[in-house]
Order: sequence, then structure tokens, then C-alpha cells
Amino acid sequence: MLSFLFKKASSRPPWFVSNFDSATGLVKALANSLHGEGFPGAGSLPEREWLAQAINLLPWPVQQRLYIMGSAKGAVAPEQLASVQAEAFAEWVVSLYPKKTYPAIFIGSSNGAAMHLAAAMGVPWLPQTFLIPVKTPNLSPDDPKGRIAWATPFAQQLLDHNPALQLHHMMDPLQDRPMIPHTSYFRVKLRSLGPAYASFIRDHLAEGGTVFLIDCQKRWPVTQVGDRHYFQFGGLGGLRPEEYQQGSELVTEFLRDAGADVAKWDAPVPDCEQPESEWGFVASLGEEVSQLAETAGYRVSRLVFDEPEELSPHVADLYRWWYRQRGMPARTLLAEMFFLVEPYWALRTGAVPFWIAFNAQPSAERLRHYLQQTEPFDNIFLLPFSNGVAGPGLATEKELNAILDAARQRSGFLGASPGRYPFDFGIYARYEKDLKEKMPVRYSITPRLTTTDVAAFTRQTMTDRPIGSIWIG
Repeated sequence: MLSFLFKKASSRPPWFVSNFDSATGLVKALANSLHGEGFPGAGSLPEREWLAQAINLLPWPVQQRLYIMGSAKGAVAPEQLASVQAEAFAEWVVSLYPKKTYPAIFIGSSNGAAMHLAAAMGVPWLPQTFLIPVKTPNLSPDDPKGRIAWATPFAQQLLDHNPALQLHHMMDPLQDRPMIPHTSYFRVKLRSLGPAYASFIRDHLAEGGTVFLIDCQKRWPVTQVGDRHYFQFGGLGGLRPEEYQQGSELVTEFLRDAGADVAKWDAPVPDCEQPESEWGFVASLGEEVSQLAETAGYRVSRLVFDEPEELSPHVADLYRWWYRQRGMPARTLLAEMFFLVEPYWALRTGAVPFWIAFNAQPSAERLRHYLQQTEPFDNIFLLPFSNGVAGPGLATEKELNAILDAARQRSGFLGASPGRYPFDFGIYARYEKDLKEKMPVRYSITPRLTTTDVAAFTRQTMTDRPIGSIWIG
């Protein structure tokens, strides 16, 4: 326990960055893998069966309150936003990785499949996006216009003191409903490389090495509030952007069940499209990376894809091909959601990783489609993300288990209590232990996947069949 607490303290992000977010979760999981370690408790909870049982024995209102407190832990007082320093986030990221020379470095969009590719290659990823949770004075989860009016003066202070940032104020009254009355989500993107990232690349990328730009083209209709400031209503999940804007039967039913005073949201009319707040890529960062690469003699390879999960089938197939090149059977699939990822244990157990962005039906359908068109797996296990919301578009436990039934031998959730998803908060203290027990075979994580391997496999698959992702050398 003491070693866990020490490690937790040493990997804690800067005071203004959320510890429960896709970018922080994925970067910590990858860094742990490069240090030869797993990612228990999503980097925040110790791996303890008694803790998982204790959490699930609590009354649901208490569990929900603990989840809300954990998700909002470290939320920034709005008056403190002027003190945020974007470069501190970059300095924290590079501090997580072993200080050595790498054949490649990834930079750009948050993406679980790209993180697994980096883990197989044994190289770092530098995220463009991070989340600043902002304390909010009990605002309605159904009043986006009121949220904009309250947040705008504080957002301006953040941007005035951080010219390198672009702010995407994201409000999702469906998936984030338990949290947003008291927390606003300021997702920010680095528009420029900055000293910490640039120095890390120069100091740790091998001569003639490759910078992989992770360029997710996912966009969302937004309202421009000011220079470098956009308001995004809704997010990737079970509803379409137009349902957030115009309403639907699903929205009306959800709001009625939630006891809301409205039957649809009175959202501001979008006036443009921008990169999606959590997953999309702002191109100006790529331009600076290309300039640095040209000056230093590095190669740049772009991974361009429209939807966050389009890269997942390609990386899964690449893992399977690579394992077989090494004489490994590659018969187990490890499906992961959001920041519930285990890159180290995927490699150690010889599991093929398939990442989906959320616990919604469109994400689950991508997993189903992949399993229908690929060679069958003997075993399929899933890390189910529980966020405490059973809203429209949720992929239910029954639906997910039906997908996992494609396994020829064994399948199921990892670390989950039957019947409790998506309210199973005990999973975070239990999933890694369950994974290690149900996937007992162990392999070496070396030799690593090489850039030559990646290029060869990509050329082969792009010739054999169309894929959603596009690689530009």
C-alpha cells in the first residue's frame, strides 16, 4: 500500500489537470508499460478485493457521491484559472517516461489504439488535449446558455495567460450528468509544441527517428464564444449532435426520468465545426512538429482517421500479425473502454487489444463489427467502463455479453460484479487482479514492434482491403 501511495503521488498530474480523464489515464497507462508495470485502479485506486467489495456494499447514493467527488477531485476554483500554466502539463507528461533514446515518439490526439501501438513499439506518446475541471456554483445540468454566461469571464482569464491553448468548453448533460452541476469541463488543446515537448523530442528521439502524428479528424458543431474559445454541447456517445441540439424521443424520455424541468435542451445554435473536444486534433501542433522534424532530420508519419475508434481494428490486426511473427498464438482479445486500459498486461499475456472510446452502443457496434469480420478468437474479455449513467444509447450488459459470445471458448467482463454495470464502481479496484487470473499465460514484451514492421504491415493491409485509418509517410 505504501509503495502504491508513493507511486500515485509521483505520477499525480499538475494541480489543474483532472486525474480521471482519457488523456491522463492513457498517458499514465503507457508510461507504466514503458516502466514494465500494469495500470491498476486507473492509476488512482489500489488493487484490493476488499476495497472493491466495500465500494459495492455502500448504498447507491453514497457510491454515486464518492464517484462524483473522485471525478471532480482537484477541480479548479474559477478564480485560479489565470494561474494555469499549460507548459506544466507538458513537463509532467515527459517526466513520466524513462529517459532513454527512442526510435519513434507519438504526439497528438488521445487514442487508446494509438497508445497500444506505442506500447508495442516501446515508445512515448505526448497528448495534445487535457481536461481542466472547474468548480461550478451548482448550475443546472440543463441550461447550456447559462453555463456559457457564467464561464466566459473565467475562460478569458485562462486564455489570456496561455496563448498556446485553445479552449473547448464541453458540456454533456447526458453522460456527465452526475458531475456537471458542480463541475464544468474545460478541455484544452495545445496549439504549439512548447519547450518541454520540443526538448523531449530533440533529447530522446534517435537520429533519423520517426515522429508519429496522431491526427483524429473527428469534428463537432460548436458555438464560438471568443478567440480560441468554443462551446461544445454534447459529446461522443449514444446521441447524435443534432439530438443534443433539437431533441428527440430518447432525449425527452431521459429528461423525464431524470426529473428535469425541460423536455429538450435550449442549446446555443452552432456557428462552426471544430475538432471534437476530447478526441479531435488541432492542426497547428502538427505544423510545428513538421518544422522541428525538418530542421532536426526526423521523419514524420501521420496517422489520420475520422473517428476515434477507426484505428482500433488496424492496431488489433497488427498485434495479431506481430504475435504470430513471434510464434505466439494470438487467440485472446482484450476489449477496453475509455481509460480502462492495460497495455502492459496485453503484451505480457499475448492479448490482442481492441479499444473503444465509450460504453455507448455505437462504440459497442464497432467491436461487434470487428469480431464479425475477423478470424474468431478463443477468448474475449472486456474491461467495462462504469460511469453511473444508464441513459439513451448505453450499451447494456446484456448487449455487451452478446458481443463477447463470439468467443469460441471463454468470454466475459473483467473485474465486474454481474448486474451492476454501469454502476459498478468497485471494478476500478479489481479489474487488474481479475485480468491476471483469467489470462495466466505470460510472454516477454521484447522484442519490440519496429517502425519497419509497422510500415510493412500497413502497406499489406491497405493493399488487401480498405481500412478506416490512413497512414501518410
